[in-house]
Amino acid sequence: MAAPARLGLKVRCFSTSVVNPASKLVMPPIQVYGVEGRYATALFSAASKQKKLDLVEQELQKINSLMKDAKFSGLLVNPLTKRSVKQKAVNDVLTKQKVSPIMINFMNVLAENGRLRQTADVAGAFSKIMSAHRGEVLCSVTTAQPLDEAGLTDLKAALNGFLKKSETLKLETKTDPSILGGMIVSIGDKYTDMSTKTKIQKLSKLINEAI
Repeated sequence: MAAPARLGLKVRCFSTSVVNPASKLVMPPIQVYGVEGRYATALFSAASKQKKLDLVEQELQKINSLMKDAKFSGLLVNPLTKRSVKQKAVNDVLTKQKVSPIMINFMNVLAENGRLRQTADVAGAFSKIMSAHRGEVLCSVTTAQPLDEAGLTDLKAALNGFLKKSETLKLETKTDPSILGGMIVSIGDKYTDMSTKTKIQKLSKLINEAI
């Protein structure tokens, strides 16, 4: 059996065996691709069956923060350290933090598959799934300068116009002086670049083509 197939089997086994060996996978509201998406989906399924989604989300973020410790993360990402040693180190830390059994089992799966270094990616993928589960629509807006209160209010009002009644806006604002002006907006699966920089680049291209 090829490595990707074995990985998929192990992840599916985690999501179905934690609660009931015969139970089916609970699909998340959105699909997140990649290895981190498969693990996040399996965790969502297992947590859904135990009705512990909020707890698992909190614990995963906590674990992700713990793994940023230089000494601890150094042990986990060291290719010379045996997986059994990494697994014991993780179990010791999680037991001390009184983490739930479902999260200990999940982290054991990551350790067994040599995926502990991808914990942050899995946490990010799980966060996206949970946002969709709560009806949140992620939106990122980049401007050259920080928006004032009036500008932020107008922006939120405009963005809310794209949402359904059951959805809520989760807005993240960033600043990037290099775009010169205007803004770059990413909402859900939609992306619009209205920056001055891009407008200048398009204009320059038209002028060069005309010459």
